[in-house]
Amino acid sequence: MAYEFTGKLSEVFPTQELTASFKKREFVLEKSETSNDRVFTDQVKFQVTQDRCAQLDNYAIGDMLKVTFNIKGSKWEKDGRSGYFVNLDAWRIEKTSDNNSSNQENSISNGNTSLPEVEDDLPF
Repeated sequence: MAYEFTGKLSEVFPTQELTASFKKREFVLEKSETSNDRVFTDQVKFQVTQDRCAQLDNYAIGDMLKVTFNIKGSKWEKDGRSGYFVNLDAWRIEKTSDNNSSNQENSISNGNTSLPEVEDDLPF
C-alpha cells in the first residue's frame, strides 16, 4: 500500500553503500501541526535506495516536498535477542508549489487517492 506525506525538507544525509550491490540515502521532512494554540513539530526520516539516491540532489533544504512511500519492517536476531525496525521507503519525490504547500504541508494519506500510472521497477 502506498502512502503520501508532505513536509519541508530539513536534512539530507550522504549516500551509504552498505554492500557492493546496495546503497541507500536518508532524508528528513518536517511537519508542524497546531492544536490548542500549541505547535507540535515532527521530524520524519525517509530513505531512498539504489538509483533513487541521486534524486535528492535536485532539492534544497527548505523545499516543500510530497513523498510517496511504502512502510517496510524487518526482524533481526542476534545473541538470542530479537529486535524490529521499520523503514519508510520513498519511491516518488515531488516538489510542491508554495500555493499548494499550505494545504498539503500536514497531510498524510493511505493511498486511497488516484495516482498517475508509474512503471514499477521493484523486484517484488
